[in-house]
Amino acid sequence: MGLQVVGAGLGRTGTASLKGALEQLLGGRCYHMMEVFGRPEDVVQWDAAYRGELPDWDALFDGFTAAVDWPMAGQWQPISEAFPNALILLSVRDADAWWRSASDTIFNVMAKIDDEARANDPWARMSTAMMNAFTPGWQDEATAKAAYLDHNEKVRSTAPADRLLEWHPGDGWEPICERLGLAVPDEEFPHTNTTEEFRTHFMA
Repeated sequence: MGLQVVGAGLGRTGTASLKGALEQLLGGRCYHMMEVFGRPEDVVQWDAAYRGELPDWDALFDGFTAAVDWPMAGQWQPISEAFPNALILLSVRDADAWWRSASDTIFNVMAKIDDEARANDPWARMSTAMMNAFTPGWQDEATAKAAYLDHNEKVRSTAPADRLLEWHPGDGWEPICERLGLAVPDEEFPHTNTTEEFRTHFMA
Protein backbone atom coordinates (compact mmCIF):
# COMPACT_ATOMS: atom_id res chain seq x y z
CA MET A 1 0.00 0.00 0.00
CA GLY A 2 2.84 2.41 0.77
CA LEU A 3 2.60 5.58 2.82
CA GLN A 4 -0.84 6.93 3.58
CA VAL A 5 0.49 10.06 5.31
CA VAL A 6 3.58 12.10 4.38
CA GLY A 7 4.59 14.53 7.11
CA ALA A 8 5.89 17.86 5.85
CA GLY A 9 6.22 19.48 9.29
CA LEU A 10 9.70 20.01 10.70
CA GLY A 11 10.91 18.51 13.95
CA ARG A 12 9.56 19.98 17.21
CA THR A 13 6.07 20.54 15.80
CA GLY A 14 4.44 17.65 17.62
CA THR A 15 5.86 14.99 15.32
CA ALA A 16 6.54 12.40 18.02
CA SER A 17 2.95 12.71 19.19
CA LEU A 18 1.82 12.41 15.57
CA LYS A 19 3.85 9.23 15.24
CA GLY A 20 1.94 7.63 18.09
CA ALA A 21 -1.39 8.92 16.85
CA LEU A 22 -0.89 7.77 13.25
CA GLU A 23 0.27 4.34 14.34
CA GLN A 24 -2.92 3.98 16.34
CA LEU A 25 -5.16 5.28 13.57
CA LEU A 26 -3.57 3.42 10.66
CA GLY A 27 -2.59 0.23 12.47
CA GLY A 28 0.94 0.35 11.08
CA ARG A 29 4.35 1.82 11.77
CA CYS A 30 5.15 5.51 11.33
CA TYR A 31 8.67 6.42 10.21
CA HIS A 32 10.23 9.15 12.38
CA MET A 33 13.76 10.22 13.26
CA MET A 34 13.50 7.79 16.17
CA GLU A 35 13.27 4.99 13.59
CA VAL A 36 16.48 6.14 11.93
CA PHE A 37 18.38 5.56 15.19
CA GLY A 38 17.62 1.86 14.86
CA ARG A 39 18.17 1.64 11.09
CA PRO A 40 21.82 2.61 10.45
CA GLU A 41 21.53 1.45 6.85
CA ASP A 42 19.05 4.26 6.27
CA VAL A 43 21.49 6.94 7.40
CA VAL A 44 23.55 6.57 4.23
CA GLN A 45 20.43 6.86 2.08
CA TRP A 46 19.27 10.02 3.83
CA ASP A 47 22.73 11.55 3.56
CA ALA A 48 22.66 10.84 -0.19
CA ALA A 49 19.12 12.23 -0.47
CA TYR A 50 20.19 15.53 1.04
CA ARG A 51 23.06 15.63 -1.43
CA GLY A 52 20.73 15.13 -4.39
CA GLU A 53 20.74 11.34 -4.84
CA LEU A 54 17.22 10.24 -4.03
CA PRO A 55 16.65 6.67 -2.83
CA ASP A 56 13.98 4.18 -3.80
CA TRP A 57 11.28 5.56 -1.52
CA ASP A 58 9.15 2.42 -1.78
CA ALA A 59 12.04 0.34 -0.50
CA LEU A 60 13.04 2.83 2.21
CA PHE A 61 9.50 3.01 3.62
CA ASP A 62 8.66 -0.65 3.15
CA GLY A 63 6.55 -1.76 6.11
CA PHE A 64 5.50 1.77 7.10
CA THR A 65 2.10 3.44 6.70
CA ALA A 66 3.16 7.01 7.52
CA ALA A 67 6.27 9.18 7.86
CA VAL A 68 6.77 12.37 9.89
CA ASP A 69 9.58 14.52 11.33
CA TRP A 70 13.09 15.08 10.06
CA PRO A 71 14.70 13.76 7.91
CA MET A 72 11.46 13.13 5.98
CA ALA A 73 10.14 16.69 6.24
CA GLY A 74 13.03 18.13 4.25
CA GLN A 75 12.26 15.69 1.43
CA TRP A 76 8.46 15.85 1.66
CA GLN A 77 7.99 16.86 -1.96
CA PRO A 78 9.67 13.91 -3.71
CA ILE A 79 8.24 11.55 -1.11
CA SER A 80 4.71 12.85 -1.67
CA GLU A 81 5.21 12.48 -5.43
CA ALA A 82 6.25 8.86 -4.87
CA PHE A 83 3.04 8.25 -2.90
CA PRO A 84 0.47 10.32 -4.84
CA ASN A 85 -2.50 9.15 -2.78
CA ALA A 86 -0.98 10.04 0.59
CA LEU A 87 -2.23 12.90 2.74
CA ILE A 88 0.41 15.62 3.12
CA LEU A 89 0.36 16.59 6.79
CA LEU A 90 1.97 19.93 7.63
CA SER A 91 2.40 20.18 11.40
CA VAL A 92 3.12 23.73 12.55
CA ARG A 93 3.44 25.82 15.67
CA ASP A 94 4.25 29.43 16.53
CA ALA A 95 7.75 30.30 15.27
CA ASP A 96 8.93 31.58 18.65
CA ALA A 97 7.76 28.43 20.43
CA TRP A 98 9.29 26.28 17.71
CA TRP A 99 12.65 28.04 18.03
CA ARG A 100 12.74 27.67 21.80
CA SER A 101 11.99 23.96 21.54
CA ALA A 102 14.36 23.28 18.63
CA SER A 103 17.25 25.27 20.09
CA ASP A 104 16.88 23.56 23.46
CA THR A 105 16.89 20.09 21.89
CA ILE A 106 17.87 19.27 18.31
CA PHE A 107 20.07 22.29 17.68
CA ASN A 108 21.77 21.92 21.05
CA VAL A 109 22.80 18.37 20.17
CA MET A 110 23.82 19.31 16.62
CA ALA A 111 26.03 22.16 17.82
CA LYS A 112 28.18 19.70 19.77
CA ILE A 113 29.16 17.68 16.68
CA ASP A 114 32.80 18.42 15.89
CA ASP A 115 34.49 18.65 12.48
CA GLU A 116 36.08 15.21 12.79
CA ALA A 117 32.69 13.59 13.35
CA ARG A 118 31.18 15.51 10.46
CA ALA A 119 33.93 14.13 8.23
CA ASN A 120 33.94 10.52 9.43
CA ASP A 121 30.71 9.61 11.18
CA PRO A 122 27.76 8.72 8.89
CA TRP A 123 25.16 10.00 11.35
CA ALA A 124 26.98 13.31 11.80
CA ARG A 125 27.37 13.70 8.03
CA MET A 126 23.68 13.02 7.45
CA SER A 127 22.56 15.37 10.21
CA THR A 128 24.86 18.13 8.96
CA ALA A 129 23.61 17.77 5.38
CA MET A 130 20.02 17.81 6.62
CA MET A 131 20.46 20.94 8.74
CA ASN A 132 22.42 22.78 6.05
CA ALA A 133 19.63 22.01 3.58
CA PHE A 134 17.22 23.60 6.06
CA THR A 135 19.55 26.60 6.40
CA PRO A 136 23.31 26.88 7.01
CA GLY A 137 22.44 29.50 9.61
CA TRP A 138 20.33 27.18 11.76
CA GLN A 139 22.14 28.24 14.96
CA ASP A 140 21.02 31.86 14.53
CA GLU A 141 17.54 32.56 15.88
CA ALA A 142 16.39 35.01 13.22
CA THR A 143 17.79 32.93 10.37
CA ALA A 144 16.33 29.67 11.66
CA LYS A 145 12.90 31.22 12.26
CA ALA A 146 12.88 32.66 8.74
CA ALA A 147 13.83 29.27 7.28
CA TYR A 148 11.10 27.60 9.34
CA LEU A 149 8.46 30.02 8.11
CA ASP A 150 9.74 29.73 4.54
CA HIS A 151 9.52 25.94 4.71
CA ASN A 152 5.92 26.05 5.90
CA GLU A 153 4.94 28.59 3.27
CA LYS A 154 6.54 26.52 0.52
CA VAL A 155 4.50 23.51 1.58
CA ARG A 156 1.32 25.57 1.63
CA SER A 157 1.99 27.03 -1.81
CA THR A 158 3.20 23.91 -3.61
CA ALA A 159 1.37 20.93 -2.10
CA PRO A 160 -1.87 20.05 -3.93
CA ALA A 161 -4.66 21.69 -1.94
CA ASP A 162 -6.81 18.57 -1.98
CA ARG A 163 -4.01 16.58 -0.35
CA LEU A 164 -2.81 19.10 2.24
CA LEU A 165 -3.80 19.24 5.91
CA GLU A 166 -2.25 21.90 8.12
CA TRP A 167 -2.31 20.75 11.73
CA HIS A 168 -1.37 22.38 15.04
CA PRO A 169 -0.53 20.24 18.09
CA GLY A 170 -3.63 21.49 19.89
CA ASP A 171 -5.90 20.35 17.05
CA GLY A 172 -5.93 16.75 18.28
CA TRP A 173 -7.56 13.85 16.49
CA GLU A 174 -10.46 15.45 14.66
CA PRO A 175 -8.86 17.10 11.61
CA ILE A 176 -6.70 14.06 10.87
CA CYS A 177 -9.52 11.57 11.33
CA GLU A 178 -11.83 13.64 9.14
CA ARG A 179 -9.33 13.74 6.27
CA LEU A 180 -8.52 10.03 6.59
CA GLY A 181 -12.15 9.02 6.97
CA LEU A 182 -11.55 7.38 10.34
CA ALA A 183 -13.40 7.41 13.64
CA VAL A 184 -12.07 9.65 16.39
CA PRO A 185 -10.58 7.55 19.23
CA ASP A 186 -12.06 7.88 22.70
CA GLU A 187 -8.73 8.48 24.43
CA GLU A 188 -6.73 11.70 24.53
CA PHE A 189 -4.33 12.54 21.72
CA PRO A 190 -0.76 11.37 22.53
CA HIS A 191 1.65 13.93 23.96
CA THR A 192 5.21 12.64 23.82
CA ASN A 193 8.83 13.77 23.39
CA THR A 194 8.49 17.05 25.25
CA THR A 195 11.58 19.22 25.58
CA GLU A 196 12.19 17.74 29.03
CA GLU A 197 11.87 14.18 27.73
CA PHE A 198 14.20 14.88 24.82
CA ARG A 199 16.85 16.41 27.06
CA THR A 200 16.61 13.51 29.49
CA HIS A 201 16.97 10.94 26.70
CA PHE A 202 19.61 12.57 24.50
CA MET A 203 21.43 15.09 26.68
CA ALA A 204 21.69 13.39 30.07
